[in-house]
Amino acid sequence: MMQPHHARRVPTRWLRIGIPVLLVLVWLAAGSIGGPSFGKVAEVSSNDRSTFLPQSADATQVNERLADFLGEESIPAVVVVTGDGDLTAEQIADVQAFADDVAGLEDVAGDVSPPIPSDDGEAVQLFVPIDASGEVGDTVAEIRAMAADDLPSDLTAWVTGPAGFTADLVEGFLGIDGLLLGVALGAVFLILVIVYRSPLLPVLVLATSMFALCAALLTVWWLAYAGIVVLNGQVQGILFILVIGAATDYALLYVARFREAISTGARRWDATLSAWRGAFEPILASGGTVIAGLLCLLLSDLATNRALGPIASIGIVFAVLSALTFLPALLALFGRTAFWPFIPKHASAALPDDLTQPVKGLWPRQARFIARHARIVWIVCTVVLLAGAIGITQLKADGVPTSDLVLGASEARDGQQVLSEHFPAGSGSPVYVVVPEDDLAGTVEVLEASDGIDSVSVASSDSPTGQAAVKVEGGEPVFTAVGPPGTPAPAPTVSDGDVLVIGTLTDAADSVAAEQTVRALRVDLDESLGADTALVGGETATDVDTNDTSTRDRTLIIPVILAVILVILMLLLRSILAPVLLIATVILSFATALGVSALVFNGVFQFAGADPAVPLYGFVFLVALGVDYNIFLMSRVREESLVHGTRPGILRGLVATGGVITSAGLVLAATFAALGVIPILFLAQLAFIVAFGVLLDTFVVRSLLVPALSYDIGRAIWWPSKLWRSDAGAPAEPAATAGRSRRTLEP
Repeated sequence: MMQPHHARRVPTRWLRIGIPVLLVLVWLAAGSIGGPSFGKVAEVSSNDRSTFLPQSADATQVNERLADFLGEESIPAVVVVTGDGDLTAEQIADVQAFADDVAGLEDVAGDVSPPIPSDDGEAVQLFVPIDASGEVGDTVAEIRAMAADDLPSDLTAWVTGPAGFTADLVEGFLGIDGLLLGVALGAVFLILVIVYRSPLLPVLVLATSMFALCAALLTVWWLAYAGIVVLNGQVQGILFILVIGAATDYALLYVARFREAISTGARRWDATLSAWRGAFEPILASGGTVIAGLLCLLLSDLATNRALGPIASIGIVFAVLSALTFLPALLALFGRTAFWPFIPKHASAALPDDLTQPVKGLWPRQARFIARHARIVWIVCTVVLLAGAIGITQLKADGVPTSDLVLGASEARDGQQVLSEHFPAGSGSPVYVVVPEDDLAGTVEVLEASDGIDSVSVASSDSPTGQAAVKVEGGEPVFTAVGPPGTPAPAPTVSDGDVLVIGTLTDAADSVAAEQTVRALRVDLDESLGADTALVGGETATDVDTNDTSTRDRTLIIPVILAVILVILMLLLRSILAPVLLIATVILSFATALGVSALVFNGVFQFAGADPAVPLYGFVFLVALGVDYNIFLMSRVREESLVHGTRPGILRGLVATGGVITSAGLVLAATFAALGVIPILFLAQLAFIVAFGVLLDTFVVRSLLVPALSYDIGRAIWWPSKLWRSDAGAPAEPAATAGRSRRTLEP
């Protein structure tokens, strides 16, 4: 029973105003300090895929030793130049002059190769080593601008190779600070205006999200600056979207509770306390569940996955803190004014105890529909979801060529196509093999025997090009001199007793054929030289090791996340059966989202494939965030069941949370869909999977399947808790009868 106003201990007016003001000032200070971090993320981020591999991977070990053989640590750019037909001596001279100019750029590390003509005489290529520690994207942009300005109009040049693709990837991420945030915030604001029909409340909710993001980004920036976490554009984009979406979802839950309180006539301070008590447990439980799921990524062997776990968890921590401190403080100060011009004066549509009575409102009608047709509803939903899940067999998540990572125009991709028409397609992205000097001859023989290798050379500081062609005669390696007759043959560069063998691939470095060549070389070298004698690296090997590691991570982490979330739900709901059923619906929903996505990717967008990490990331976000809605719904259902009984509690919980879950789902789907504006394949696919999956969760799973299934089962859903046995002292429940046309709210 509510105590009389005079009997309750009410804080003084100064405290009722001072506490919210203090909290607002703290968050304003955090935002002002963290805001400038948006412009400094590039200082601590890297998009080099090899840096995310585990230290044990062959490609990682080779990459760390390349500087020992090739001089400065560099990333090669390949400039391919063509004309209208056979290139003339004058045109080749123009290309040489261009190469000399490029060699003078600040971040060009080492000598630029002379123009190398193709066998058909219609193209030449240049190899430009670019300092890997510098701004690769800016240097490539300079080379492209010089080619457009300095080469004659009858010559066309493309900058491709590893440096070219890196530059295109960096360019693709350029909109991640402004465009991505603008689209996400604009979409969320529009949805909130439609939902609340108020110009002020959406601003307060978005302020909650933005200040949480500022505080999170400031923390992450310093962790990345200290080398504690690895940050790249992909992780940064996910952090932005995750914090905005999660903080807005938590804010919506609090606003719903606050609105309930003030609609009953409660004053600002009383409404704030009532809303905070009602929202605290589900928001904390939801945030804790998401954090637990994200931290499971620490089990990954890929540094980028391990980084996403704690980085995204930091974002969720600040989202929870903002929703439980900053937003309550703002609403405590604004009170009913926040809802202007439609200030709530009456309680939302309620559900009568007797469902034969007329009901008003969407959610009361849906609750009555579920009460009458519970079994039919959950069976139909399950069949439809299973049908959609069949498409998962069409998902091609075994890797995607580097040339397809960037959506839309890509000069590097176009240049790679031109290169493959005139040169071995793997030019500029060779296979690197580090072997003991004594095993050089055996290694060369293995590479020469491979159909996927066009030519073999060895790193040599004595050679003008840094490489010397090598073949085996009489069981010994023989090196070809570069220069006029009589030039002494160069010797291979030796580091710690090892040499670097370089194999030019016949196929494009990011092709399936090239990956098969690398896998075959590793097997053949182990058989010929002994296990672990040779280390195979390079761009293709990096792709192979990354895909293999991603597949291993996916197989390990998904079951762990399910187990962790299951335990959390059991503790929260104090039941075994309900959490098991909820996890089952989450898995079914995810499978359907992935199945439909596969059909759309293949049939509509015609994507070349997907990264093995796409299903893992989709699972992490859909399951962890989808459980949020389970928690919002079932925590309220349990609260109502303690008072009214299980079946009435299920219907009352659905009515109470239906609006907030729908709004939250729309907001979260919109924020993740905003990732699609970044022209990166991985983010576009993740955007579709999560956005579609969240909408599926919102409108089918949480609104129909879970309530109908729980209603059909009845109080046994709480087995083996006390609520299962007592159910608020209600009499034994009759089973729900599918198709019953008239029903009262039985316990």
